[in-house]
Amino acid sequence: MTQSSRCWFLNSRPDGEISESTLALREVTPRAVGPGEFLVRAIYLSLDATNRVWLSDWDSYMQPVGIGDPMPGFLIGQVMESRHPGFAEGSLVAGLGTWADLMVSDGTGFAPFPDVNGLDLAEAFAVLSIAGPTAHVGLLEIGQPKPGETVVVTAAAGAVGSLVGQLATRHGCRAIGVAGTPEKCRWLTDEVGFDGAVNYRTDELVGSLRALTPDGIHVLFENVGGAVLDAGLTLMATFGRVVICGL
Repeated sequence: MTQSSRCWFLNSRPDGEISESTLALREVTPRAVGPGEFLVRAIYLSLDATNRVWLSDWDSYMQPVGIGDPMPGFLIGQVMESRHPGFAEGSLVAGLGTWADLMVSDGTGFAPFPDVNGLDLAEAFAVLSIAGPTAHVGLLEIGQPKPGETVVVTAAAGAVGSLVGQLATRHGCRAIGVAGTPEKCRWLTDEVGFDGAVNYRTDELVGSLRALTPDGIHVLFENVGGAVLDAGLTLMATFGRVVICGL
């Protein structure tokens, strides 16, 4: 059965902030499902900071989106039709697809999504799609924090940063966040469980961080770069580790 799908395409490359002309929404008809392929109906799309990077022509970790190409993005969806042995009809999948209602895939970039009993699907996808694995691998496998150490997280109120702080405290570390508004700093300490937070816009960054990290910074989880990174490097403890997640 022929099905129509809405899909966002890159219409023009933005200079600075995106505008109404950056993306164009069009009706398309997905191609027929061939051997080793399946049809996905998107349930939730993830809007991530990295999407802005993909829209640019900057030198990055992946090819920029071409003018006229569908906008890629992380999504969770349901398999509506399948000729792929690893993806059953009716099952949930998550991965890197396109911003569209329907899309055909050979499975590249997708994986079956686990059954998370008792957890809202949107919340499960938000944690498990890209932010959670990024925080988990970056902190635990690269940063290798030890109980009692101090972990400083920049852009701490973001999706990845807020999870890094929670992982750090669960592993017996002190978590200190750097954010850009008083509301974000209060949220980090009052609700997320950070041990302290610094507002880089209003606080004297090095002095404020030094007061919260008397033994130095053992793991710096960096999401910002520039002056914020410089401040963290100034206060690193001997044998401290720096995880570069974003700049």
